[in-house]
Amino acid sequence: MTTLFISDLHLSADRPDITACFLHFMSTEARGIDALYVLGDLFEMWIGDDDDSPFHQQIKTAFRQLTDSGVPCYFIHGNRDFLIGKRFNQETGVQLLPEHTVVDLYGTPTLILHGDTLCTLDEGYQRYRKKVHNRFIQWLFFRLPLSYRQRIGDKMRSGSSQTNQTKSQSIMDVTPTEVVRVMAEHQVRQMIHGHTHRPDVHTLFVDEKAASRIVLGDWYDHGSVLVCNPQGCQLETRDFQPQ
Repeated sequence: MTTLFISDLHLSADRPDITACFLHFMSTEARGIDALYVLGDLFEMWIGDDDDSPFHQQIKTAFRQLTDSGVPCYFIHGNRDFLIGKRFNQETGVQLLPEHTVVDLYGTPTLILHGDTLCTLDEGYQRYRKKVHNRFIQWLFFRLPLSYRQRIGDKMRSGSSQTNQTKSQSIMDVTPTEVVRVMAEHQVRQMIHGHTHRPDVHTLFVDEKAASRIVLGDWYDHGSVLVCNPQGCQLETRDFQPQ
């Protein structure tokens, strides 16, 4: 009995080493498990389900093969791929979940999320997030030609990288009081999220009771997987194969 969690792969055609590690993971380790959860930023950028590039088709095929084998796959949007929609769901069999979802993880109610909503001190990002999640703005965006959306996405990605270089690490990390508030709101003692690229297991207190916050790692230097079973959860890494 095993459930796996991954996030922040930032898959792109520019990083074949990450892609190879992910495809190997999907065809081996992910087979026969209870469930796979992807907690956002699967892709470096997603500008719409109509982007049928060979690279995207390769990733979608890997998910379809896994779900066809009987493994349930779930996805929560990240800040890079929040435009993944129903067509992706239909083509892959991956089930899209709300941004804050509570799951029963072997008897432990667990809140899962991407994690960007917890970074409340990053006010500039939160303003940006509110704008791009506006349904009307998204409706307008999807009516642009794919090539235009590609250029807009590239510009936004470049701007985000430059802006983050000027921000302090504390601003881009989660806000502890927001973590406690959200966990109390959902009445859980365990949280799993990504986004910050700081894999760790944190102990905290929610309503004067011990709780834990598990942070998933990114896939920039190696694969990162949270392996959970009835005995508990363990953060593990997976080496990239030589190209």
